[in-house]
Amino acid sequence: MMRSYLKVRDECPVCGEELHHHRADDGPAYLTILIVGHLLAPLILAVYTHWRPEPLVLAVVFSVGCVALSLYLLPRLKGMIVGLQWAKRMHGFGGVR
Repeated sequence: MMRSYLKVRDECPVCGEELHHHRADDGPAYLTILIVGHLLAPLILAVYTHWRPEPLVLAVVFSVGCVALSLYLLPRLKGMIVGLQWAKRMHGFGGVR
C-alpha cells in the first residue's frame, strides 16, 4: 500500500483499489505518541527506581528507544488507519450509495 516511508500509493498494485482519497492526516502520529508514551513512561520509572542509572544515560537510552519505536510504528499505524477507512467505507472508499 505504501510507495515510500509514509506515502500511500494512488491505487493498490494488486487489486487496483483507489487509495488517493484517504484522510489519515494526523491520526497515525497521535496514535504513535499515545502508544510510545504509554509503553515507555512506566518503563522509565521502573528502570530508574530499580537500577538508578545516571540521568544522561537514562535520557540517551530512552530517547533512542523512543525514536526507534516511533519510526517503527508510524507507517504501520498509517496503514491501519487507511485500512480502517477502507473497511468502514469512509472518505470516498464507499463510492456512491
